[in-house]
Amino acid sequence: MDLLRFITAGSVDDGKSTLIGRLLYDSKSIMIDHLEALEKQSKHKEDGEIDLALLTDGLRAEREQGITIDVAYKYFATPKRKFIIADAPGHIQYTRNMVTGASNADLAIILVDARNGVVEQTRRHSIIASLLNIPHIVVAINKMDLVDYSQDVYNNIVIDYAEVAKKLNLKEVKFIPISALNGDNIVEKSEQFPWYDGPSLLELLETVTLEQDIDLTRARFPVQYVIRPQTDALHDYRGYAGKINSGIYKKGDTVTVLPAGIVSTIAAIEVNGKEVEEAFAPQSVVLHLEDDIDISRGDVIVKADTVPQVSNELEVLLCWMDQKPLVSGNKYVLQINSKQVRAVIKDISYQLDVNSLEKIHQPENIGLNAIVQATIKTASPIVFDAYQELRSNGGAILIDETSHVTVGACMIQ
Repeated sequence: MDLLRFITAGSVDDGKSTLIGRLLYDSKSIMIDHLEALEKQSKHKEDGEIDLALLTDGLRAEREQGITIDVAYKYFATPKRKFIIADAPGHIQYTRNMVTGASNADLAIILVDARNGVVEQTRRHSIIASLLNIPHIVVAINKMDLVDYSQDVYNNIVIDYAEVAKKLNLKEVKFIPISALNGDNIVEKSEQFPWYDGPSLLELLETVTLEQDIDLTRARFPVQYVIRPQTDALHDYRGYAGKINSGIYKKGDTVTVLPAGIVSTIAAIEVNGKEVEEAFAPQSVVLHLEDDIDISRGDVIVKADTVPQVSNELEVLLCWMDQKPLVSGNKYVLQINSKQVRAVIKDISYQLDVNSLEKIHQPENIGLNAIVQATIKTASPIVFDAYQELRSNGGAILIDETSHVTVGACMIQ
């Protein structure tokens, strides 16, 4: 059974937490003891209904404010698929949280309040989804019960959002009219929408194709661990463990170890302790090479026909996540997959206005949540692909050398 990672995003009070609560509740993915706790916490509601938003608002402080501050993750499963949901905050000052939640997402649900239509936050979240190259976008037009389930309201929002999608070159966009509060079109098709002939939200999530999102042509295998038991029984054993990010590896394939550029041949492949003839993304494997090569954590084993870029200077789109402003010349640790290397911000070209995509050249103060185009120089060469071409080998983070806090998310250009 495959796994779909998706994120929900929208403006404040668009109903993201209620939507996720409805998905969990109606798909019977809530444990009995959790349900009893929710019933107790929902006693303040006059109608006696369970407050579904409590399923994702896990922090008491944010619940008391009535908002979701951090990214809340939830897991559930149906007979057809497993799911991990990231509920991103809707406030404008939490852009970095959406970037964090969306970085590994296969799909984004962008909620639109049927009463308000496409607003600034809708565009902002759509721009971030575009920058992060999320393969599938679902526009869930919520609170349709408050506009009398009007087809005209729905159609007008579809037309407005189609313009946004065209401008941002979003890959695959689906539209669904829903009422999260009432459960219309969430798990089951609703009779309130006789004019809508598409699937319910859960049906779409269960059937969206993920196989095509895994790149099986460009083979990338970042080494996470070098296995050398050094026992009498396994005296000559040398294996390279990690997860195949993309591509297919077969016994006998010619491969190149980067950044050194040394060529060798795959002698054996292990999956779950057993030898196999081939392995593919996203399997975790142990590779064995014919030659005795000095390979370390962070090196990348690639097939000779599809070689990535190797450089110690990167052009990146950088989302800044620290309270301290970003300044040219600052030093950090850059991590891409399992590789860590010291780095310096060489230059900042411009700041991107995530509401209009306007480029602000020579920005004066680059603070929390800003997105900028920057040049980063690393102490040693790293192996990468452009983020828009191969997400799994084009994303990196910046880490503060003293506090070890992640201060930036990078999309390599």
